[in-house]
Amino acid sequence: MKENKMGTMPVKQLIISMSLPMMISMLMQALYSVVDSIFVSHLSEQALAAVTYAFPLQNMMIALGSGTGVGINALLSRSLGERRFDRSDAAANTGLLLTFCNALLFMVIGLFGSRAFIATQTSLPEIQEMGATYLSIVCGFSFGLFFQMTFERLLQSTGLTVYSMASQLSGAIINTILDPIMIFGLLGCPRFGVAGAAYATVIGQCCAALIGLALNLKKNTEIHYSFRGILSPKAETIGRIYYVGVPSILMMSIGSVMTYGMNQILSIFSDTAVAVFGVYFKLQSFFFMPVFGLNNGVIPVLAYNYGARKKERIREALRFAMLVAVAIMGFGTLLFELIPARLLGFFNASEEMLQIGVPALRIICLSYMMAGACIAMGSIFQAFSRSFYSLFVSIGRQLVVLLPAAWLLSRTGSVTMVWWAFPIAEMASGILSVIFFRKLYKEVVDPM
Repeated sequence: MKENKMGTMPVKQLIISMSLPMMISMLMQALYSVVDSIFVSHLSEQALAAVTYAFPLQNMMIALGSGTGVGINALLSRSLGERRFDRSDAAANTGLLLTFCNALLFMVIGLFGSRAFIATQTSLPEIQEMGATYLSIVCGFSFGLFFQMTFERLLQSTGLTVYSMASQLSGAIINTILDPIMIFGLLGCPRFGVAGAAYATVIGQCCAALIGLALNLKKNTEIHYSFRGILSPKAETIGRIYYVGVPSILMMSIGSVMTYGMNQILSIFSDTAVAVFGVYFKLQSFFFMPVFGLNNGVIPVLAYNYGARKKERIREALRFAMLVAVAIMGFGTLLFELIPARLLGFFNASEEMLQIGVPALRIICLSYMMAGACIAMGSIFQAFSRSFYSLFVSIGRQLVVLLPAAWLLSRTGSVTMVWWAFPIAEMASGILSVIFFRKLYKEVVDPM
């Protein structure tokens, strides 16, 4: 059988071909929440705050879907590298069943828990109402999000990242078109307000999921799907998927805990401070998402060549990924330092928001290049089934360092001081990442 391109194509060319569509794809995913926030900000600052308060639970969906996808991706790519095609098929079919269960779980949470979740963060009735409405829609119709992510991961795991990009791009374009129409009531559509942003998002996700399904059935010939395989999961396969996936899920879920905690800390100052944090999170996704896309493109390359025992290809892939990640985050640092007010202006920033937001962007971005290096180092943890290292780094950064530092700095009474918690936390993350990376490299790569 002809060997997969991940074992034969020149490494830099391979990573570019694998990662570039993924980077564009992740940018498109970022557009979902960014576009929502841009249009919602023109309703009111309270509406923007409401979407920010909804973000931690919304991010939990992404964590569960993405983490499950990481587990499917790693098992499937490694099985293909080892020529164990029965295991790769089992990974794909079992992954579809797990995706359905994840979507069902969040449908229940969306229907019965949205209002209570928003109420834990703000007591203002107007913000509670808008936040609960937005959250109940995006959670209640989350089947599109979960299946979109899984179908894209299946395409990525066999090197078909161009088709994965097509799925993401279509969903983002649909969402962008529908957002102003459904939020402001254009072209004869009722004016839904914040609910319109949620409806536009889930419609875009559902369309992307259907396109992803069609592309997998037609183009992904290395995977064989069957209803029997989907409905007859093996505990061993589920265990292998979540052995890699659970640390990734927890790692991203910690991000939800962090944003929830930061919302609580910043709400002491004002809802505007919370809105600034929400805007920052949307803006930073334009730099972090491409790096995560690079990371997702590198993981199957590393996993395949680990299974095929090709040491030099692993080394070259890691060096190149590190260089590209740091360069992307360096560009983000320049933009945040040079034109912060202009970036905030996309979100209809008030004078108070500019006073809080300009120093926030300039302070937080100081840690960006370190963050890029940490993400690139983390790719080897996931590819070699050591995702718990990434989990430890994430816990150390966001829970052990960031939130306590932010709380302590908030006691100064200055919201500007709170933003320094981010560079402090990233330094701790860098130290841990280097320690774990060197340990794993000596244990796994050097002995090959």
